[in-house]
Amino acid sequence: MTQYTDTTATKERFVADVKQVIQDAEELMHATAHNTEGKVAVLRERMAENLKAARHKLADAEDAIKVKTREVARATDDYVHEHPWKAIGTAAGVGLIVGLLIGRR
Repeated sequence: MTQYTDTTATKERFVADVKQVIQDAEELMHATAHNTEGKVAVLRERMAENLKAARHKLADAEDAIKVKTREVARATDDYVHEHPWKAIGTAAGVGLIVGLLIGRR
């Protein structure tokens, strides 16, 4: 389970980073909109195409993360239903440890 959670968190951070890069690139495109010289115009067009492709890939990555998160949640739910006492014991143990750590401060 931890492996899936770590992978999902990493993918979510990646998606957030890509969104930030796309936003920065769009701001750069808007800032250079008044400059219509040859090389800048060609670069802006290529950048617009790349941003469009990145947005589509980002949407696909977000969908994959959602699907994987649902799978992990389903697996966890199944495990808890199959082994309720183990789940209760684990939750109580984690709660005890967290309580002890908080109580030390």
